[in-house]
Amino acid sequence: MRTIDQTAGPGGSRPGAQTPPRGHAARAGLPTIPLPRESAQATARTAPPARAATAVPASASTGVADLLRGPVRPARVLFSVPAAVYLQVPTERGGDVVGVLTNDAARLPLACVLFRPSNGRPLVALPPDAPAEVGGGRIVVGDLAVSAAAWWDPRPRLPRPRPALLPEGVRQLRNALYGEGVPHSAFTLPGLPAGPGGPLAALRGAVRRADLDAALRTATRLIGLGPGLTPAGDDVMAGTMAGLVLLGHPAAERFSAAVSALAAGRTTELSRALLRHAAAGRVSAEYAAVLHGLVGERPLAPAIDGLLATGATSGRAMALGLCTAIDLVDRTMRPR
Repeated sequence: MRTIDQTAGPGGSRPGAQTPPRGHAARAGLPTIPLPRESAQATARTAPPARAATAVPASASTGVADLLRGPVRPARVLFSVPAAVYLQVPTERGGDVVGVLTNDAARLPLACVLFRPSNGRPLVALPPDAPAEVGGGRIVVGDLAVSAAAWWDPRPRLPRPRPALLPEGVRQLRNALYGEGVPHSAFTLPGLPAGPGGPLAALRGAVRRADLDAALRTATRLIGLGPGLTPAGDDVMAGTMAGLVLLGHPAAERFSAAVSALAAGRTTELSRALLRHAAAGRVSAEYAAVLHGLVGERPLAPAIDGLLATGATSGRAMALGLCTAIDLVDRTMRPR
């Protein structure tokens, strides 16, 4: 599962993105994306004058830009710990989730990241019943107000149309995940049934047969499977979906839509939101860093270490999903 007391990871936005003047984000070394001036003006127009108190600045994912720049909506605290608070926000689609995270937590695609670490305890005074709202350029929870001072893109920009992965890099990822010389069939994740009849074995079999539909059928067994706010089975499927999308598999949209539909009523609100982001290729900075390493754009070894260290099992589950996507792309798109 994805534990909420998460470890820090490398940045995940587009290399070479333009940066605004050196404000909080630039001084913190975070990559930023300038939004169009008209968007900033629209945000200013929607901000209610009653909320004029100075807000704490944060670096926000463009994956939640519509929520932040949209009308002010009431929100409900899903979960709050020193490193993160997650809010459920009602929308026209039925609901969404946005997080406020400290800068030493894993950088999720639905988050606003503060320029403060968790040991400064910026989020500790947020009880589960704290009043909250999102919109008009801010997130307000209890006495905390957060504004987007900078933006980052959670969808890694890889070579198009299909990125060529370094074979040695793929081997390095597999060895780090499974263990060098250890058969893949020995791989287990806490909370997921092991053995030849388990869902991971079924997923391996689908990959061996290059059967994308069989891999999709395993989602019915994996979604919602495992404890925590993001069950390990969800993390495996999120890693697979995002990998297929970002690696350019022609069936990625169909696969992702089917998995996302399965999630309704079967898993947590936070996990459903992360699956929706994965379906659009929006991922954590740790996952993005591994992909950039696999195409030779940044050092791979520290990126793999950062992903595998995320949460109790989330990083390993996401890495398993990425390996699954790599194998499906290779086997189902290989020239015959």
